[in-house]
Amino acid sequence: MKKPVRVRFAPSPTGPLHIGGVRTALFNYLFAKKHNGKFILRIEDTDQNRYVYGAEKYIIDALNWCNIPFDEGPKKNGGYGPYRQSERKNIYKKHIDVLIEKGKAYYAFDSAEDLDLERKKHEEKGKTFIYNWHNRTKGRLVNSLVLSKEETKKRIESGASYVVRFLMPEGQIIALNDMVRGKMSIDSNNLDDKILFKSDGMPTYHLANIVDDHLMEISHVIRGEEWLPSLALHQMLYEAFGWDIPQFAHLPLILKPTGKGKLSKRDGDKLGFPVFPLEWKDENTIAQGYKESGYLSDAVVNFLAFLGWNPGTEQELFSLEELIQSFDINQVNKSGARFDPEKIKWYNHHYIQQATNAELTEKLIAEKSELAALDTGYIELVVGLIKERAQLVPELWQLGEYFFKAPNSYDEKSLKKAWKEDTEQLLSELVVVLENANDQSAITLKASVSDWIKNKNVGFGKVMMPLRVALVGSLQGVDVFDIVFCIGKEESIRRINTLIHHR
Repeated sequence: MKKPVRVRFAPSPTGPLHIGGVRTALFNYLFAKKHNGKFILRIEDTDQNRYVYGAEKYIIDALNWCNIPFDEGPKKNGGYGPYRQSERKNIYKKHIDVLIEKGKAYYAFDSAEDLDLERKKHEEKGKTFIYNWHNRTKGRLVNSLVLSKEETKKRIESGASYVVRFLMPEGQIIALNDMVRGKMSIDSNNLDDKILFKSDGMPTYHLANIVDDHLMEISHVIRGEEWLPSLALHQMLYEAFGWDIPQFAHLPLILKPTGKGKLSKRDGDKLGFPVFPLEWKDENTIAQGYKESGYLSDAVVNFLAFLGWNPGTEQELFSLEELIQSFDINQVNKSGARFDPEKIKWYNHHYIQQATNAELTEKLIAEKSELAALDTGYIELVVGLIKERAQLVPELWQLGEYFFKAPNSYDEKSLKKAWKEDTEQLLSELVVVLENANDQSAITLKASVSDWIKNKNVGFGKVMMPLRVALVGSLQGVDVFDIVFCIGKEESIRRINTLIHHR
């Protein structure tokens, strides 16, 4: 019988969730939903020294903002909890004891100083020190493979510091298979005896990861490329326990915009774009987030889906449901995916056009609280006129500020271009025309003014350019008559008179 699909995203709460982590979570989510499976969040907090308060909440908030919520995890028990590794300590101790009893792991009592000395001795000979079959039973290293059971027990009971290492077999070619990278193999002689457990009662990532994935019945492990070097060890651990091995898929790195090297937080700081989904604040830093920078979550998700995956068609714009239906792990690329800050803006521009005026109005009011006192219907009308020019939500205010307040200064270049000898006279006459114009719509306003301009036999621009400067403060903005209709005849006339007096 085919096992149900269960995948997990297992971040460490050591700070804000990097956009690369969001991409990993997204691919797990898409794979799970494509196969009617479960998406599990597991918090890997065994390294308490690096634990950062608020990071777990940030991770959950980020997943929810991206509309990729987990099915099981903290406060969502699906029968496989607890979902924080710090709450599973007793589980790991039992399993490390099993490995020791089976002769698959051993105690090592070497101090940090002893290991440093070994490294230096190897370096002097032009070699690299690896703690494995080559030297683990040599007299210089102290472990339960060379000590008697009695001596080993005595040291543990006396409180001596120790670690438990995996006994990597000697002379074995380990055959590996990855859903993205295909078949691989590695010689066990080149691998070290990794530390699995420490005397403080906490496991390392390698042990906790394998035990949790097995007990939570994870069917597919979809994770970042940086974990590929650990694949052989993890497979050997599954075999040591006698467990079924899940299928593995290692996702390609997300590269800097230059295409060289892994994308880092410093790249965002240097080039001025976010690398985190949500804003992060702590005592030392404030890191910008995509949400607060004016990106829509649908745009971020659509963009991230294409970092390392391609549907094999020309289509670039996908709803989340379309991504679920189209996603195929076999179409994930091996090579790194270049992060393009301009491309994500392109996606965001599209999704701003797709959003309703009401949705954007809500976001605009959140940006500018002073708008909350205004009629939302009016703000929606304005948003509908300006949104086609916006790439980011904050640009809605920049593009439409003149709808809400009169300009307090004028762009000198625009004014010089618009103002001629007869401009003051034309604007004074325009005021009278507007006072008597039909203001039922922008169309009726335009008809009234156009008829007057034709009768005056003057160029349309001689009136429209100074009128735009009066209304906006520059030669920017949407159709002049849409502006007049929205702000009203009275306000339009007031702004025209202000410009006349300014001159």
